[in-house]
This record gives sequence, C-alpha cells and structure tokens, in this order.
Amino acid sequence: MIQFTSIAQMLQGTDGLPLWEAILESDCRSQGISRETSLERMSRLLQAMEDARRDYDPQQRSASGLVGGDGGRMARYGEGDTLCGPFFTEVMACALTMGECNACMKRIVAAPTAGACGVLPAVLLPYARHFGASREELIRALYVASGFGMILAARASISGAEGGCQAEIGSASAMAAPAVVYLQGGTPEQMAHSCAMAVKNLLGLVCDPVGGLVEVPCVKRNVIGAMNALSAAQMALAGITSRIPPDQVLDAMAEVGRALPRSLRETGTGGLAATPFARERFPREL
Repeated sequence: MIQFTSIAQMLQGTDGLPLWEAILESDCRSQGISRETSLERMSRLLQAMEDARRDYDPQQRSASGLVGGDGGRMARYGEGDTLCGPFFTEVMACALTMGECNACMKRIVAAPTAGACGVLPAVLLPYARHFGASREELIRALYVASGFGMILAARASISGAEGGCQAEIGSASAMAAPAVVYLQGGTPEQMAHSCAMAVKNLLGLVCDPVGGLVEVPCVKRNVIGAMNALSAAQMALAGITSRIPPDQVLDAMAEVGRALPRSLRETGTGGLAATPFARERFPREL
C-alpha cells in the first residue's frame, strides 16, 4: 500500500501533512488511484467491521465446536458491575465477537490477518461509542493503522507461518495502538512509540492453533491484543517511550520470528496444539 520502509522514514516523509493524510497520499501514488477512491475503500473496510459486529450470532458455533458464544457471554457480563469497567469489557466482547465471526465463516476484515481480525475493530468501535469519535475520524485512524501495518509487514512479518503469532496478534496490536493514539490527539512520535511497545509486549508469541484451526487459542488472543494496544497507547500518551527505537524493535521481531522453531509457527504441532486435549480432539501424527 505505501512506499515507506521504516517508521522513521514515514514520520519524516509527511511533507507537513498529518500522518494519516501522508499515508493516504502515498497509497494513492503507489496504487495509481484517486484520493476519493482510497477514502471510499477505507470506508468500506470500516463498514465491514461494523457489519460483522452487528451480525454476530451468539448462538452460532464453528464447525469444530471449539468456538462460539463467548462474545455474547462477555457482553452479558458487561451489563453488570464488571472488573474492568464498561469500556474495557466492551473491547473484550468485541474482540471475541470478531474472532468468532471469523471461525464461523462470517465476513470479516483481515487486519492484518483473519486470525487477528478482532483487535483493530475491538479497539476502534467501542472507542467511538464511549468517546464519540466520528466515522471520518475512524477512517483516518485506519490509515494510521495501515501505515504502521505495512511497515510491520515489510520489515518483519504479518504471517503466523513465518513469524509466529507475534506476527499476527502482535502486528494487529501494534497497528491498533497508534490508531488510538491518533484518536486521542497524540503526536506521530507517540504513535510510533505505542507501536513499538505493543510489539515488545508480545514479542515471541508463538502460533500454535489446535487442530490447525484459527480458533483456539487464536480467538482469545484477539482480546489480549486489543487490551495490549490500549495499554501501549496510554503509556505513549503519558509520555512513556520505547527505549529501543521503534524500527529496531521491528527488526528484533523479525529476528525472533526466524528463530522460532517450525513447530511453533502455525503448523499445529507444538505448544497448545500438542497438549493431550488437542491430540485427543484432533488425533494425528505430531
């Protein structure tokens, strides 16, 4: 989507534009499309996130029977006096909802992947309801997220098979954090530090789907990715920085991904996928 190859370059290459708009302009140049077309496409992605949340059916279960209903359970729990409060509880419910929609073969937005589809909407949609962000602001936040996401993809990875779950949930979390910083009026530098801290917090997260399905533990990891994004965003907004420069954090993420054994990179043969429960439920040679 963009031509930036580093976070530092992206922050320096705005030509005086807000960061979201610099990313938009780069998208237009790289794809040879108009500003209106780019905005319309991003608006459709936001609409798809909203539609997936609206159309969630808490009674539906995935074909394996492993996933379904937890988004509804969390939403019902949120009607009472919750441990984490209404905003965070809604974030958790939305993350579960999106992950379950994916497992139940509903239409979702891979942001950046299907397995990590719950993180970004779980942060943005409840934020809009609780803090009053407009659709225009959410679309701009999606541009911010996409800019950091494309650098993550180019400099490290967004593939669980290549870099473990740090590359999927970790990347999604590192996209959502700067998006929230933007919505809160933070600076591009704070966005960059929130991205770096979100990556660091999930560095080394393995990809170990039970039965090779993007269900367990993937759906619940979307919750952790969303909560991690909010934590990283709030730290950055408080003036806390990543001591390690953001681009170096992404390079470390790439190195860790390459170092992970194959069994912990989406093969379904290590970690939780190799537990007695998983072997009994999905018997096969490991």
